[in-house]
Amino acid sequence: MHELSLRVYYEDTDLAGIVYYANYLKFIERGRSELLRALGVDQGRLKAEAGIVFAVRRVEADYLLPAVFDDLLTVRTWITSISGARVTMGQEVVRDGTLLFRAEVTVACLTPTGRPARIPPAIRATLTASG
Repeated sequence: MHELSLRVYYEDTDLAGIVYYANYLKFIERGRSELLRALGVDQGRLKAEAGIVFAVRRVEADYLLPAVFDDLLTVRTWITSISGARVTMGQEVVRDGTLLFRAEVTVACLTPTGRPARIPPAIRATLTASG
């Protein structure tokens, strides 16, 4: 499991003073990107050298409790399954151990034309070993 700490800024909140719902998707995107970075998967290099990218295919999200300005949050990310062209990850946003948000996100490996592509064997092995 990878953990990313982040602070809630004023720009993250809505008129009610709580984190705007769409910003949780930004938070968990950062969590997924940092998990891949921690595993040594360079997404920019993957695109430049292999011509493939990971794109979100599906998100299922539960908003449980609000976060507010200046909260220190932790985004937890882990891999739950891997198939030929897809990776599914579990993600949580917590504050002081209290679960605020959870999601299951499936990303697909795609070519520049948007067609599914098999996850390269070395990356697949790295992702499998982390889960």
